[in-house]
Amino acid sequence: MADTAAAETLTELPLAGLHAGLGAKFVPFAGYAMPVQYAAGVMAEHLWTREKAGLFDVSHMGQVRLPKDALAALEGLIPADLLGLPEGRQRYGVFTNDAGGVLDDLMVAHRAGDVFVVVNAACKVQDLAHLRAHVAGVEEVTDRALLALQGPLAEAALAGLVPGVAAMRFMDVAVLEWDGCDLWISRSGYTGEDGFEISVPVERAEAFARALLADGRVAPIGLGARDSLRLEAGLPLYGQEMDQGISPVEAGQGWSIGKARRPGGARAGGFPGAGIILDQLERGAPRRRVGLRPEGRAPMRAGVTLHADADGPAIGHITSGGFGPSLGAPVALGLIDAGVPADATLYGDVRGKRLPAAQVPLPFVTPGYKR
Repeated sequence: MADTAAAETLTELPLAGLHAGLGAKFVPFAGYAMPVQYAAGVMAEHLWTREKAGLFDVSHMGQVRLPKDALAALEGLIPADLLGLPEGRQRYGVFTNDAGGVLDDLMVAHRAGDVFVVVNAACKVQDLAHLRAHVAGVEEVTDRALLALQGPLAEAALAGLVPGVAAMRFMDVAVLEWDGCDLWISRSGYTGEDGFEISVPVERAEAFARALLADGRVAPIGLGARDSLRLEAGLPLYGQEMDQGISPVEAGQGWSIGKARRPGGARAGGFPGAGIILDQLERGAPRRRVGLRPEGRAPMRAGVTLHADADGPAIGHITSGGFGPSLGAPVALGLIDAGVPADATLYGDVRGKRLPAAQVPLPFVTPGYKR
């Protein structure tokens, strides 16, 4: 379906036929043929999600179930406070390595009967192997699709089918029934908007998606707008803002390291790279993530080098960049030397020209989460 020579080796999403029928254009992503946009285009899909409700197919993500008593073992791999995670709640975390870098970022949900984990598609195989090497009873979930409904009207649209979601708060998780099947729902997402992620049995996924799309407030949204939405929300993408050589502190994710896991905490350390990461929390990291607003209309893309003046050496680089449709201007995330003053104008080297960009607070758009 993707228009590339590698298309034969790509895995199709369970709802590939539905996407094709909706006019999706497909691209290869993490080994899958993913809908990147529909007829309306990325800009319109992005703005629709900010104003109404967008439906994303994220079935390429890895879904994993662990035994309910696995939180302690999982804490040995992740700096988050998982033993303090109440039942019915979800928490963000990162797998770290011995050098203090990030192997992947993930969501951990503490449910009534188990622990449910969602990992990135590109890291799915390595994450499963990593989990199985340290945690007993790891079960990959392969018979469920994963959908995300995002936007200020997401609650109203989903509550029309599943009334119980209206009582959920940001990062709550629940198992609720729709038309005789169990939906695994979290109030979370990757756009900066209110919304939900919904795991649904594969055999019921198309009927459920069509039921949502029958609501005039809901439109299908592709991978292109998903990326521009998360960029405006200042949310990191694994492989760009985080990787095995970038620590969670450098990536701006130090907040995910629970108080109990920090120096003086009840369970301080105990995860790979703890010495390096906790030292960075206390003394500062050598690099920091920064939000940038380039001057003019030209985006600064990933890989552009950043400089402290118009002719000096590089002090970092753009990790993600593009046009922010909600802002009508380009935005970017960068990783720079920590010693660069926060109010300094930076210069991106775009095709040999040093173009100015202002450092600005993140996120670029105000989150719409329901607390």
